[in-house]
Amino acid sequence: MNSAVDKSAGLVRYLRQTVFPAVGVEGQRLLAAGRVLIVGAGGLGTWIAELLARAGVGFMRIVDDDRVDLTNIHRQALYDETDAAAATPKVQAAAERLLKINSGAKIEPVNARLDRHLIDTVAGDVHVILDGTDNFSTRFLINDYAVKSSLPWVFAGAVGAESQTMTIIPGRTACLRCVLEGPPPVCADPNCRSAGVLGPAVAAVAAFQAAEAIKILTHHVDAVNPYLLKFDMWTNSLQRIDASSPRQNCVCCGQHEYEFLEP
Repeated sequence: MNSAVDKSAGLVRYLRQTVFPAVGVEGQRLLAAGRVLIVGAGGLGTWIAELLARAGVGFMRIVDDDRVDLTNIHRQALYDETDAAAATPKVQAAAERLLKINSGAKIEPVNARLDRHLIDTVAGDVHVILDGTDNFSTRFLINDYAVKSSLPWVFAGAVGAESQTMTIIPGRTACLRCVLEGPPPVCADPNCRSAGVLGPAVAAVAAFQAAEAIKILTHHVDAVNPYLLKFDMWTNSLQRIDASSPRQNCVCCGQHEYEFLEP
């Protein structure tokens, strides 16, 4: 059995999770054998990583080239004022904190920005990719790679009080380009710097992503979210857009063109 299950008195650590029938002991073993790539160690990525470490996922590779800043702390789990004062690389601070949460997990920090040259190196041996980025160009790169490689991934974003998320199972569900043909113009792509962000909106959608990853890793793909979900924690609004089937004329999953992987 993987050390992420063995350590801390074995399965007793995960008792409240294994009594949930959809996980069980076998599901916990699958989580321990699971391999996850988290792209981005900011608000989304840190909450995802903490939840999956606590859930017993055995291997997480985290890719980010940023350093901790005081303005990060209100929404980014794993970091504290000491990290901000030292401008510690996010992946380093995240890895140190995650190993304190679950010493049986393997955490691989990659202090780099994801691009088309790096993506196969960091994504070629994982079971699912989790989106913790803050820009659509990187998301479309992930989407191209995931569809081409038949690799599940979970898209998400949070700006202001609004969050959105969508789970992509290549060949089965819509991909990101089925619902968004291309990245929005930079001037139309609001981010945390320009529009602000509510911490709970980040944590909520990251929790949703972590749950989707747990479904995938425990082989419950039939239970994944079939919608592009948009919810606003300030106005209490919820929007669901059907994403259960690929769009036939999608340039990525329909026509198999992967422009974001090309030079």
